[in-house]
Order: sequence, then C-alpha cells, then structure tokens
Amino acid sequence: MRNQKIRGMILISLFAALSAVGAAIKIPAVITSVALDSFPALLAAALLGPVAGAAVGGIGHMLSALMGGMPLGPLHGLIAVEMAVLAALFSILYRSERKWSAALFFILANSFVAPLPFMFIISKVFYIALIPSLVIGSVLNTAFAMIVIPRLGRILSGRKGVADERRADNSIYR
Repeated sequence: MRNQKIRGMILISLFAALSAVGAAIKIPAVITSVALDSFPALLAAALLGPVAGAAVGGIGHMLSALMGGMPLGPLHGLIAVEMAVLAALFSILYRSERKWSAALFFILANSFVAPLPFMFIISKVFYIALIPSLVIGSVLNTAFAMIVIPRLGRILSGRKGVADERRADNSIYR
C-alpha cells in the first residue's frame, strides 16, 4: 500500500515535470503560442486517474504560463482550474472505455468551451482569435496522448510490449 502511494506520487511528479518540458516546446500561434503542456496531463489522467490528471493539468498550465511570461496575469489561475477539470473529465471518459469520446471531448472543450469566460472578461474578438491556436494545440496534445497512452500503459503495468516480443525470439539481436 505504501509503495503504491509513493509510486503514484513519483509518477505525478514525473508527469508534472514532463508538463514543464512540454511547456518549453512552443509553437508560434495567433495570440500567444501552442505548447505541449497538456499532453502529460492527458497521460496522467488516463493512466493514473482523474485526481492525478487534474493535478498535472493545473500544474502544467501554470508552468506553461510562467514560462510564457504570464500574458493573461491572474486569469491563468482560472485556466489552470479549467485544465484540471478537463483532465479529470477526460480521465473519466477514457477509463470508462470511451477513448475516442474522451479525445473528442477534450479537443472541443479545450478549444471552444474553456476560453468562453474570456469572451465576457476581455472581448468576443479575443475569444475568436484564441480559437485557431487552441484547436491546433488541443489536436496535437490529444493526438500525441492517444498514441502514447496504450504503449506507456503496458510499460507501467509491466505487461509485454512489442519490443519484449522481439527480444524473446532474438531476431533483431543476432
């Protein structure tokens, strides 16, 4: 039991660190930039559960915002909460065997629903200008996550993967 808790804390820390790395990978966009900071949150959400995904999602956004100079100031706190909620909901959908629904939900919610408060706080023009960048970022982060989750899940659970099967017949090591 204690080892499981320690392992969980280590994995959450690892995914949060990966969010910092993803936040440093910036793709220029219309308003700010697109980062790969939610990719590790989606991994944590699918593999470790909604609480871990929410923690990594919130921390990941704050790290990304700090690295980008906090262009929206204290509003990044709101975005971090939104990311935490989206990661938790992604986890619930993904873990209930609705993987593609989870992916579609995250892309649509992160691109169109999460920025809605900015239409009222800042302006409708700002909201519309955010959409293309958010769609690109959401699609990239979700696509990477959907590719990596099954493979990383096998590794974390200790099940054999393709590389193990190749080693078993020694075909690539002769």
